[in-house]
Amino acid sequence: MSDDIHPSAVVHSGTVIGEGVKILENAVVGKQPTLSPRSTAKREPLPPAELGDGAIVSTGAIVFAGTRIGARVIVGDQSCIRERVTIAEDVVIGRGALVENDTTIGAETRIQAEAYITAYSTLEDNVFVAPCVVTTNDNFMGRTEKRLELMRGPTIRRGARIGGGAILCPGVEIGEEAFVGAGAVVTKDVPPRALVVGNPARVLREVSADELLGEPSP
Repeated sequence: MSDDIHPSAVVHSGTVIGEGVKILENAVVGKQPTLSPRSTAKREPLPPAELGDGAIVSTGAIVFAGTRIGARVIVGDQSCIRERVTIAEDVVIGRGALVENDTTIGAETRIQAEAYITAYSTLEDNVFVAPCVVTTNDNFMGRTEKRLELMRGPTIRRGARIGGGAILCPGVEIGEEAFVGAGAVVTKDVPPRALVVGNPARVLREVSADELLGEPSP
């Protein structure tokens, strides 16, 4: 076994491992999902997991089959990345964070400890998600078949920041460079560059110009 794959790690057959990847103690990569009969997740066969060059899967972390992780991504201790997730380069997933199935995460995004990213979410580049943020995707909370066609996580646009302990309701869009204050409960779309606070979240002011990222690189 490679010096960069700890003897206690489990790497399932077929997993694609790039140059310089590190898989640390008790990590599991390429795990197949075990779904309940009532799960809404897709059930077709999954391709192997892929880890880009320089990625690190830290102690006790789990990466499911069907997921692609970009170069230099850090998957923190005891975090979990479910199936059919795509993570671009230079992303950090904090300790104990959970990214559910069918989610896309853009480059240089940071998801901090114990955050929960629900299934069918989209996070664009340079998003910041603080500790213990909760995202949701089901307004019916498991009741009625109607929910199946409406189930959708939030869309968090480029450069947006989500404060600690905030809750994002199903299907909301957080606009580019917006700022969601700590503990806010976001029940409707947030305009670009707006700073929102409270429960339900309301616009307080615009994000200061000196905090904006500027135009993305071509």
